[in-house]
Amino acid sequence: MVSKNQKKLIKSLYQKKYRKQHGLFVAEGKKVIKELLDAKLKLHSLYTIDNEIFEVEMSSQYKITTEELRQVSFLTTPQTALAIFYIPLGNEINTDGLVLALDDVRDPGNLGTIIRLCDWFGIEDLVCSKETVDCFNPKVIQATMGSITRVNIRYLDLGEFLVQQKSNTRVFGTFMDGDTIYKESLPEKAIIVMGNEANGISKNIEDIIDQQLTIPQFGSNQKTESLNVATATAIVLSEFRRSKD
Repeated sequence: MVSKNQKKLIKSLYQKKYRKQHGLFVAEGKKVIKELLDAKLKLHSLYTIDNEIFEVEMSSQYKITTEELRQVSFLTTPQTALAIFYIPLGNEINTDGLVLALDDVRDPGNLGTIIRLCDWFGIEDLVCSKETVDCFNPKVIQATMGSITRVNIRYLDLGEFLVQQKSNTRVFGTFMDGDTIYKESLPEKAIIVMGNEANGISKNIEDIIDQQLTIPQFGSNQKTESLNVATATAIVLSEFRRSKD
């Protein structure tokens, strides 16, 4: 049986202000929870319909019914477990290699996919503007499928960060009109900025960028206005890594 206070805490953590207040976040599903446990994130409490699924201290583990899980889950089809973890402290950003920066990315699914892409392409540091969706949003956590444990994410004043780095690192940004990415010689050390889903990179960030890049459109219809930011990120990261070989 899960208490009313436990249910209240779980549901409150779907809001950013309460995640910040408590220093906690929610993860759902066996695979995601196992990834977080294997990464040694500090567990607050675990709620599962089967106590044999995870090897954690019984004092932190609570049996939950399928109906109770449905009541507190944000998923349309709840899985077998839900866990609360302490939010870890991020590390300083290492700009010796490729760094990805996000300017006001708002969709949780996009951010989760981008975190997975960072993991896939070996991007260890992800800088997010303060307006970017919270990476501990449960929808983001779900979309990362555990990759959030392998990417260092920091929320900073993006403009201030880029200005500080410009003397040592080239800053690239993605735009509809820019240099074709397939024809450029791309460095191994750089900061790559991806913009907001609807508006792209903001004007104040655009003024800081050293070189504007574009992914050319090949379709003859020319009715597609732009690529999804996660899709564009996949192409851009692939090109930067390909040029390294």
